[in-house]
Amino acid sequence: MESRKFNVEPLMWEKQDNSYVKCSICHNRCLISPGSTSRCTSRLNVDGGMELNTFGLISSLAADPIEKKPLYHFHPGTKVFSVGGWGCNFTCLHCQNWQISQPSKKEEEILLRQGMGIGGYCVSPQELVELIGKNDCQGLSWTYNEPSTWLEYTIESGKLAKEKGYYTAYVTNGYITPEALDTIAPYLDAFRVDLKSFSDEFYTHVCGIKNWWGIYETTEHAKNLGLHIEVVTNIIPTQNDSEENLRKIAHWIANNLGEDTPWHVTRFFPYNKLEHLPPTPIEKINRAVEIGKEEGLDFIYKGNVGEKSITKCPRCGTTAIERTAKVQVNTTPSGQCTVCSRDLNIDIT
Repeated sequence: MESRKFNVEPLMWEKQDNSYVKCSICHNRCLISPGSTSRCTSRLNVDGGMELNTFGLISSLAADPIEKKPLYHFHPGTKVFSVGGWGCNFTCLHCQNWQISQPSKKEEEILLRQGMGIGGYCVSPQELVELIGKNDCQGLSWTYNEPSTWLEYTIESGKLAKEKGYYTAYVTNGYITPEALDTIAPYLDAFRVDLKSFSDEFYTHVCGIKNWWGIYETTEHAKNLGLHIEVVTNIIPTQNDSEENLRKIAHWIANNLGEDTPWHVTRFFPYNKLEHLPPTPIEKINRAVEIGKEEGLDFIYKGNVGEKSITKCPRCGTTAIERTAKVQVNTTPSGQCTVCSRDLNIDIT
């Protein structure tokens, strides 16, 4: 696809003194000097005004099982068209997609050239939505990097996707502000969020951000907006694996999002700047599951451990979803248990 730059008005910003501009899309709330970019590189201050750097610039495209996101209670057994861009508002030491979320200065310069992404893809919202059907997918997911940095692009493509009857999902670190989430919410169905820790030290040292509590505030706001929510916590040895930390996360989920909210506790493997750490012991993953149950959570899933995943009704034990090479769903059309009619918080339609 050809190189081009879209003329789209930026959202969620305001002028400041001395030709600075302030972005309010995420909790970084970047104050950007003339000629500089936001931390995520998606916004550029041009003579005291705001321009978008990365609208439509694609780093990754793929047709995935929705379970890969992971979303286990949202349109199980369907395929989702996944799209990623460039940049992030975090600088996580263990990021698996650091090549696209944390580009080098040289790569960033390439990225900002007249609408040509590093990977060479520039896709309009209309083209993106056409690709959903061409790839035999039932929905659209913004993923691989932080989707909120692409707010305007996700809104425009989300509108078109919903018009065509596709579902939509954010795979996000949750750092988007509540007011920015309000702008995409009418075109968004699922909010798959990372709750990485319950610690200021972790978010400062490992993720490079402040105001971490904003993630929890925004996630609760997503719940109030009626979005389907699933939570992931990647358990990293010596960093966020204490029982106290895991219990605080599980307790918060149960009390603020609901006991039926799926919690994915996933195994860390050495990567990027944390490659000196060992993989998460399986015993630690199993203990996290126990802690989640002790805090009242009904649906806890182990990730990256090589086990088959099954969803069972917490009331009667009936298997509702079995995830093997082929996902088998055994629920009512409204996501209830077929035996005892308990609501399983599974979005089928």
